[in-house]
Amino acid sequence: MSAVPAPGDVVLGRRQLFMLPTRFGLIFALLLVVQLLTAINYGNGLAYALTFLLGSLAVVSMLYTHRNLLRLRLSAGACAPVFAGEIAVFRAHLANDDSTPRFGVAVLHDKKEIASVDIAAHDSTDVEIPVTTSRRGYLAMPPVTLTTRFPLGLLYSWSRRIGLGQSCLVYPRPAEPVPRQTREDQTPEPAQGMKAGGDDYIGVREFRPGDSPRHVDWKAVARGETWRVKQFGGGYQATLWLDWDTLEGLGAEERLSVLTRWVLEAERDGMLYGLRLPEISFPPANGEQHQHECLRALALFGLKP
Repeated sequence: MSAVPAPGDVVLGRRQLFMLPTRFGLIFALLLVVQLLTAINYGNGLAYALTFLLGSLAVVSMLYTHRNLLRLRLSAGACAPVFAGEIAVFRAHLANDDSTPRFGVAVLHDKKEIASVDIAAHDSTDVEIPVTTSRRGYLAMPPVTLTTRFPLGLLYSWSRRIGLGQSCLVYPRPAEPVPRQTREDQTPEPAQGMKAGGDDYIGVREFRPGDSPRHVDWKAVARGETWRVKQFGGGYQATLWLDWDTLEGLGAEERLSVLTRWVLEAERDGMLYGLRLPEISFPPANGEQHQHECLRALALFGLKP
């Protein structure tokens, strides 16, 4: 059954819901038939009354099973960006705008039950949908199905597969630590309006022959990371360009992975860093927003919009 696309939210109507008896419902119906035949055979009024009472309960439960999903509003929540290989967590927002509470509403993804929730009247809840990522770019939220067996478990109601049109940005998988390749003019520069000199920590760079052992980041070396040298200089802030062209000999995906690693390291070290790609560049800056813009450009590099 194909998924029903939605611009961001959808309200379940009658044409989007289906219902069939469960295995217990079929057994219950068979027992009612046997009980009715027994009542006819013996002409027992109490047997007739019990048969019709149980049958009425089954009919009423059909109404409640259908109404348990009817007019539920389903919308997509935000999904935080992740790196390729990690788990993207989509959020489905279930809202009950009616005065009747909903019980035992299950959310299915790929025919597997993710969660079963109760929603009070005029209330809402969120359900998380984990999806393993394998490649960079935008990952579409998978379609979901809502189901219920409330109240007696005799009937099974479900909705069409619903696609909410949400997507999650997947950054390239960071490469293993690689020494940054910088040019001679990509060195610490004095910050505007400040004097050079001092002992303030401004970041790290890769180790070069002849560097003083006193400035080596020995803690990073003990963790098995690449050798780096701490840089000091009051009024200075390390600035560098992360350039696509410095990674000659590597494939496109390998370059993107290495640049992703360099962006994360430069942001961690508090450096001013810029990014140069064949079709776009970002001037040196730092901060969460700058890091996101750089990683987003790497994630979408070469992909069709």
